[in-house]
Amino acid sequence: MESIRLYIKESYNELINKVTWPTLPNLQNTTVVVVVASIILSLIIFVMDLVSKRLLDLIYP
Repeated sequence: MESIRLYIKESYNELINKVTWPTLPNLQNTTVVVVVASIILSLIIFVMDLVSKRLLDLIYP
């Protein structure tokens, strides 16, 4: 039981004193980059799906 307490205590200490958390502007910028990249990737997949559907419709009428 003591080892669990020690683990929790050390984990808490590491989260408070050793982890560097991003600032709010940094977090917002990173979020925008992820959202834009996700939209671009989804559009690329959508176009590839449309093209493959059209090709398959030509092959299999």
